[in-house]
Amino acid sequence: MMQDILQTFRDYYRTPAVRNRILEFLGGSTPADATCEFITADGIGQPVRAPRSPGELFARLDEGLDICRSLWDRESLIAHLDVEYVNFDFAAEAYLDPARTFLMQEPVARAIRRILDHHGIDPLHVLSGRGHHFAWRIDRGSEAFKSLAAMGKRASIDDSFPSNDSKDYPLLSQAFAGLGMVMEFLGRLVIELARPESEIPIELTAVEVGPSGRGREMISIDLSEYGDPLRTRTVRVPFSAYLKPWQQLYAVGSNNISKIGPIIFVPVDGLDIRQGMVVMRDPALAARLAERISARIPNQTFGTSSLIRHYQGSALRRYHEYFYSSMHDPVDRWPWTYDRAPLGDLPVEARNALMFPNDLLLKPSGIRSVTECLLERDWHPRHIAGLIRSKFERDYDWGSQWIDYSPAMRADFYVRIFSSAKTSVAREAARIRGREISGDILPELRATPATENQLEFRL
Repeated sequence: MMQDILQTFRDYYRTPAVRNRILEFLGGSTPADATCEFITADGIGQPVRAPRSPGELFARLDEGLDICRSLWDRESLIAHLDVEYVNFDFAAEAYLDPARTFLMQEPVARAIRRILDHHGIDPLHVLSGRGHHFAWRIDRGSEAFKSLAAMGKRASIDDSFPSNDSKDYPLLSQAFAGLGMVMEFLGRLVIELARPESEIPIELTAVEVGPSGRGREMISIDLSEYGDPLRTRTVRVPFSAYLKPWQQLYAVGSNNISKIGPIIFVPVDGLDIRQGMVVMRDPALAARLAERISARIPNQTFGTSSLIRHYQGSALRRYHEYFYSSMHDPVDRWPWTYDRAPLGDLPVEARNALMFPNDLLLKPSGIRSVTECLLERDWHPRHIAGLIRSKFERDYDWGSQWIDYSPAMRADFYVRIFSSAKTSVAREAARIRGREISGDILPELRATPATENQLEFRL
């Protein structure tokens, strides 16, 4: 059965239009002129996401593999927003009941499009096996890029980078960090708009929620890529095979995998979501779709400038300024600072996460527990991140966990999104003299709520 699915994709990838659309997303008309820094190609089994030259693309397609491209691009800054249905008890749910999976996400997808439309951003909208992806690019020579780099300068601590494009990489890394703050703002707006219409919880990351009739299910606005160095993160390529169920067989279950069938990462262009669900599970239809639509990442620099200005006037921006107003304690001070943090009076979940960080602090729920209880004890959120970083950088048998990733960036990112979610309204009023985040949402976005029959998912 495993070999059958790979053969299905080998046959599918032979379609010239499919290969052309994949090349468009890589930023070129041939592998040699692709603007992405690298690609990855994985089959069934646990993905390794090893960087490969774009020049290997056709050979990897001949193997029927799942293709991703780097977010790191040599010409643009790539903005990417990932929305997924997550069920912590039944991982196969999204694949076995796709109609309900996408129905649960309609309020979120609708809110994203309403906000982006308001700012004049027309993204590439792609369906995955579990949700939606939105992508657009920003010129590296633009004022929008410069604004993002300036905002992200204090947040970017990715100072280890490869030699390729190394002259420009530090500035690109700073812009990516600034983009992460703007995308957090966008995510907060989406939650504010979508939550009244959503039947299940919506979070900015895949953090565990309480049970419901279908298990612990939620919608994740997944911003996790902005918590890691740009050079490490990838996004799946439109018209690529979606092999995640086979790569996560341990969670999906061997008894379910035969019920799923092939899934293809397809753009939405003139299709409604129900049509898209049909196309993404039929390689022949996906190949026909590739003959008539583009998978090029659109340049949306002007609209991004509008979104940046909205963020810059928001309470969340003021909270971010407060967050980065402090620094982690120096490493040589940890034995007298973070290592002496009192744990005895902490709630059990937070105490256990700090005592057994591998793997409790690798889970968003563990970081959230530590963040919430230490905020209640008047810790500055940047020092909460410093404490968590100190655990990440101690020897807890991490193996290769931190070879490519940054403990400091990861700690800052998750503490920032959890502390802003819980404290921004009160702390902005008391410390930053700001408004509630919900008060920053444009009133016109609320004025004409769309009904289900009015949904539009067009480029």
